[in-house]
Amino acid sequence: MIITRAPFRVSFCGGGSDIPSFYEKYGGCVLSTTIRKYMYLTIHNYFYKDRISLKYSHAEEVEDFESIQHKYFRQCLRDFNLKGIEITSMADIPAGTGLGSSSAFTVSLLHLLYTYKGEYVSKYKLAKDACEVELEKLGEPIGKQDQFAAAFGGLKFYEFLPSGFVNVEPIIMKPESYKKLESNIMMFYIGGTHSASEILKEQKKNIGAFGSENKINAQKRMCEIARYLKKSLQENDVDALGELLHENWVLKKSLAGGISNPLIDDVYDRALCAGAKGGKLLGAGGAGFMIFYVPRDKQNRVRKALFDLREMEFEMDNSGASIVHVDKDFA
Repeated sequence: MIITRAPFRVSFCGGGSDIPSFYEKYGGCVLSTTIRKYMYLTIHNYFYKDRISLKYSHAEEVEDFESIQHKYFRQCLRDFNLKGIEITSMADIPAGTGLGSSSAFTVSLLHLLYTYKGEYVSKYKLAKDACEVELEKLGEPIGKQDQFAAAFGGLKFYEFLPSGFVNVEPIIMKPESYKKLESNIMMFYIGGTHSASEILKEQKKNIGAFGSENKINAQKRMCEIARYLKKSLQENDVDALGELLHENWVLKKSLAGGISNPLIDDVYDRALCAGAKGGKLLGAGGAGFMIFYVPRDKQNRVRKALFDLREMEFEMDNSGASIVHVDKDFA
């Protein structure tokens, strides 16, 4: 048996600029971190050598690739031309909650299949291959940040060049600044799941080559915010995150319909009234998790204000895509 995992991510600023229709013309950048919540996949030799067994939220047993219902499994197993295997997926957090789960799945699956075939692959290639699967082969209207975050892990600044190349730069701070950042971020589950596709299709149209000038300028400003946040964190000014998250969230809401709704706006307002300095909904919009930057002395007030929501401990990951276990029979 082989087990791989890839972390979920929390994007702070710049999201949307990683969509090709934007960065190919203007360039883009995102600052994000991965968290200690993971997508896990296992692979094992299957008893029936001409079949494929898949277990995720559903169970499938097929004899040919085209019969696979799960499109990510279907594409990757067809690309690797593998049968006689059993694959199982598990996750710490449900899909569709704004933490980049589909890309964590793709990165972890590719890592699993490369390892099964005995091939070493770099983190950059894992991210690049995952982008090719999701954006090109499956035509998903998404960006590139999630794949690179899942592959590299950690607190990083990603720059998306018009050529398609992605620069990956770690954020270097004093140890106490990392601890302060981690302890001052509060994360709440507001409920529900969403499909990012429809929101991102509209956002892609609005910020593309023929999009609205106001929305394009808003996205450009979000990139400026990401760059300023990078500078601030490298100078150990962690408190700058609060106001920058707030400005980024106001701009993000303007990019497409469905990003926010009355429930999300109410949660956001309650948190700010209780002492949060800023925050945002994670992912494309509509449901899932929200984060807030809250000084320690205001956190109990925010918890009381958001008493009806589930809080999740925020811990940063620094491992990225990893091989958790390999039996000697696969080594």
